[in-house]
Amino acid sequence: MNVSEIMTRDVVVLRPADTLQEAARKMRDEDFGSLPVCDGTRLVGILTDRDIAVRAVAEGLDAHTHCADVMSTELYYVHDDESVERAAKAMSKRQVRRLPIVDQDLNLVGIVALADLATDTEDDTRKGDVLESIS
Repeated sequence: MNVSEIMTRDVVVLRPADTLQEAARKMRDEDFGSLPVCDGTRLVGILTDRDIAVRAVAEGLDAHTHCADVMSTELYYVHDDESVERAAKAMSKRQVRRLPIVDQDLNLVGIVALADLATDTEDDTRKGDVLESIS
């Protein structure tokens, strides 16, 4: 099964020029600990609640700081034509609960969450292994 079959296509994103206050509100409202940052449709970074706390607040930056100034630019993703198993392995290796899905041009086309893997994986043993390794 390809990851495109289980990914969420309507992804909440941030823009590089969005402020940390806007980002924190989106995270709060959507109950996410991380959001992809896109320039147009191209994935350019990830902003986590930890980035806001450790990179921004701890350094004395204010709420009007742009996401681009504190986002993580080391990107972990899989392509939309890769397998669900590949996505699960990538999430496990990187210890992330949400993984961006991109096309061949790095345009964000979806996101896979831990819950997607738990509900859409046919093998119950593998479900447990994936959930345990990420959590």
